[in-house]
Amino acid sequence: MQHNAGRIGLLEDDPIMGESLVQRLSLEGHKVQWWTRGEQALRELSAHVGDFDLVICDIRLPDMNGEDVFRQSCCESSTPFLFMSGYGDIDQAVRLMRSGAVDFITKPFEMATLLDRIASSLRSSPRDSLEGELGISASMRHVEMVLRRYAAHTLPVLIQGETGTGKEICARFLHQVSGRASSPFMAVNCAAIPGELLESELFGHERGAFTGANQLHRGYAERAGDGILFLDEIGDMPIPLQTKLLRLIEDGHFHRLGSEKPIPFKARIVCATHQNVESEPGRFRQDLYFRLSALPVAILPLRERPEDILWLAQRFLDEITEARDTPVRGISALAEDVMLEHQWPGNARELRNRLERAAALSENTLLMPIDLFPDKRAGHVAGSVATLSEARDAAERRQILRVLSMTNGQISEAARYLGVSRTTLWEKMTRFGIEGGARSEN
Repeated sequence: MQHNAGRIGLLEDDPIMGESLVQRLSLEGHKVQWWTRGEQALRELSAHVGDFDLVICDIRLPDMNGEDVFRQSCCESSTPFLFMSGYGDIDQAVRLMRSGAVDFITKPFEMATLLDRIASSLRSSPRDSLEGELGISASMRHVEMVLRRYAAHTLPVLIQGETGTGKEICARFLHQVSGRASSPFMAVNCAAIPGELLESELFGHERGAFTGANQLHRGYAERAGDGILFLDEIGDMPIPLQTKLLRLIEDGHFHRLGSEKPIPFKARIVCATHQNVESEPGRFRQDLYFRLSALPVAILPLRERPEDILWLAQRFLDEITEARDTPVRGISALAEDVMLEHQWPGNARELRNRLERAAALSENTLLMPIDLFPDKRAGHVAGSVATLSEARDAAERRQILRVLSMTNGQISEAARYLGVSRTTLWEKMTRFGIEGGARSEN
């Protein structure tokens, strides 16, 4: 497998491992700078800011901790760090990833595994632009980058965000980009299944385990195989079942109801919730929360990332028109303006539902404001602007968002369409509270 070459800083005090890594990485085409002490690495990183594509860093060093090197270097550079950790350092490595480290690998490791992690880290470094498969806003590009980084690990993932923000879509994306893509993705909505049935649905039951159990039932945990078990709305799981889920994570096996035979659990757990379960000790076990949130993901509501509104709308509409017979082929500029003014309390789910209804009922080729917002009158749809200056600003903001959607968040291309310099566009985006999209363009 061919990997992209990069300039790599290696911080490893063990002479045998250090020399071995330098030789192998050099054979792969990477340029490697090897340091044996943290102070030496900090001096080099400070003197050559931006010159390194990746730093591979051991956590335990003779003069200082690898975490100290990472935190001090972050003050001057955004160079991604990949940590090598012993088994006893895993908790610290997880903490470092939550602080911004790009990845970690546990010793001892296969060289092929390290090379794959390096390739993934180089692809996800800030200087590379992401495809924008989940959105074109900076926040969703970051979510995508984080999910790609998490894909190679086995630790649980906790996705948090308001209802309708796309938590399950993110979980399925994680499944898609991971090595488990060919294995099952089993989704369980903990809020939709009554508490007394949830345990049976999750772990399964033997024939005769309880009244009505007429045959063997394999639960979601078993059917997930070595794929992903997605527990949606985990905050609604009853406390007794939370205890059994914690035991599943700690022991790596479970029992069907009515059986004492342990069944090995091989799947990866991914959870989602719209609740702040960390602040609800009476409703959610704190020890379970800490286990599930080893690798966290936070999704902003749609109103806080308006760049994604038109981008999502076009993707949704393409899917809708492909699946049904409708004269609708696009969205009018007037409807786009109204969509950009709307606060979307239901987030992406509300956006899709409005488009589904509009496409089903409209007889127009282009959707109009009334098609999407039949509950609003013209005066309420347009909003009220007090001055010409405010009207001009509102129009500029809508046009910038429209062009960013059209260019998939590429700032330079958007600036060309708008007839302004990239610097001018950045200034206007900052003034209008619009996130930067693909910041890493050349």
